[in-house]
Amino acid sequence: MCGIVGAVAQRDVAPILIEGLQRLEYRGYDSAGLAVLNGTRHIERRRVLGKVVGLRKSVEENPLHGASGIAHTRWATHGAPAERNAHPHVSNDVAVVHNGIIENHEELRTELKAKGFEFTSDTDTEVVAHLVQALMQEGLNLRAAMLAAVKRISGAYALAVISATEPNRILLARRGSPLAIGVGIGEMFAASDATALVSVTSRIVYLDEGDLAEMTTDGYVVFDRDGQPVIRKEHLSTLNAGAVDKGEYRHFMQKEIFEQPLALANTLQGRTADGRVLEACLGPRAAELLARVERVRIVACGTSAHAGMVARYWFEQFAKVPCVVELASEFRYRDPVIEADTLFITVSQSGETADTLEALRHAKTQSLAGSLVICNAPESTLVRESDITLMTHAGPERSVASTKAFTTQLMALALVMLLLARRNGLPEAEERRYVRGLEGAARAIDDVLKEDGALQELAERFMHRDHALFLGRGPMYPVAMEGALKLKEISYIHAEAYAAGELKHGPLALVDENMPVIAVAPNGHLLEKVKSNLQEVKARGGELYVFADRQAGFASEPGVNVIPMPHGDELTDPMIYTVPLQLLAYHVAVLKGTDVDQPRNLAKSVTVE
Repeated sequence: MCGIVGAVAQRDVAPILIEGLQRLEYRGYDSAGLAVLNGTRHIERRRVLGKVVGLRKSVEENPLHGASGIAHTRWATHGAPAERNAHPHVSNDVAVVHNGIIENHEELRTELKAKGFEFTSDTDTEVVAHLVQALMQEGLNLRAAMLAAVKRISGAYALAVISATEPNRILLARRGSPLAIGVGIGEMFAASDATALVSVTSRIVYLDEGDLAEMTTDGYVVFDRDGQPVIRKEHLSTLNAGAVDKGEYRHFMQKEIFEQPLALANTLQGRTADGRVLEACLGPRAAELLARVERVRIVACGTSAHAGMVARYWFEQFAKVPCVVELASEFRYRDPVIEADTLFITVSQSGETADTLEALRHAKTQSLAGSLVICNAPESTLVRESDITLMTHAGPERSVASTKAFTTQLMALALVMLLLARRNGLPEAEERRYVRGLEGAARAIDDVLKEDGALQELAERFMHRDHALFLGRGPMYPVAMEGALKLKEISYIHAEAYAAGELKHGPLALVDENMPVIAVAPNGHLLEKVKSNLQEVKARGGELYVFADRQAGFASEPGVNVIPMPHGDELTDPMIYTVPLQLLAYHVAVLKGTDVDQPRNLAKSVTVE
């Protein structure tokens, strides 16, 4: 959600901080701010309600000068979106930015008010600023005050703190929310996401859970939760500034939809050979771990959960392995029983989704065959805490509405499924057929993308609608769910998805000439069932939009609009049919004039519960 950027250098850091915030805008936010230490050892702060462009304009009109500073984009949790609630928060000589939630903020607020501190915001974060200031007033230096403060704080946090009494120094702390150091020459940087740092450094150090770090122009030192110095590995980031720009596209979402053929090819590259999936793609522990697996449990949130729901059909139909899919936000609160022969799969684009991460930690307290994460962020917390990893190689995804993350997650899940299916007796010829299909998915999606103009015209029929109903059967039901999610996320049209066989159990009551019904109908074993369900819609005057296999025997007629689709198979159809639903949602949102990449109330990386 929120974004943090920090810099300590031998030059003015305000431009660096603002550029870093702009690279984090995809995460979702409602206000922005920065604080720098000027040459007179005074904290200068600037905050705005709204976009970073407003903050940039404010600084351009009234420049801030200072060689160290911190900045933040806020997504409201405690306190409404307002300038007074925007970060950084200041207490006399101390300024703080924070991602996460301080669970004991009310207790600390009462204690600090009794000591004479005045609160000017409704946030939980302000208690951190006053707490550090109170500890420094007792005689502690900034590092000691931070070590003492984090021991008093309950909850999740990524913190960056500066003090006017110790210029050219930034203190960082991490528990539950990601935070990284960017290593420069004579300058150091910090951010909640490495994408904020691509213009200033490629050398990244990721803080571990419970770490505290101190940055100066001379370098950095990391301490564990007990205050002992520790070494954290330095990584060379492969991100570049061009990878996180829109290029020729109008929006990041549009760019990322069109990047899907390449993203799928990259996810498959090096993981198959001679028509078979290479077990080594899961790492050296894969063979030993997979040998113990008798069942699968997939835990994820949002779009990633939809990918898991598609894969459930695959694991049970082809691998003959029982599979349960659960929402991470519900999983750990019902004290779940996990069998010892379970492969626990988490799916996350960012690898920092708080609910998914806590679900993994809860599962690891029980006996498991092992844990596997499918992820797009190689240095994320989920990757570091899982037994084995399968990266999606989708590249940076900046739009809040996930597109290429979903299809590449499907590709990765298909590979895992085929590995288990082989162990459970899938014939070699069948595996080769499915691998050939996966290798052809990128070409099929290229064909779908060529229909962009037709889908743009189709979107004009939806822009004035208030509701939409999406239908699918089998593994296409979660695809319908994902299509409905995309439409509601970015166009704000109310959309629901149902398994087509459930129509007569309630949703059919909604169908009339004002309710567009979107169906996905590949040429599979459930096709005739789908055709029967769609007749129920047509008979009640509903307007049908059917994305159908060219070989499925559908034809357009009054009340039935058929959009022909390439032929796929059981594994590739969910990837192929997702893409036109993404394009439809995108074009409807553009026509309605919504903020496509940063829809209201939403954030890209949900790093708090």
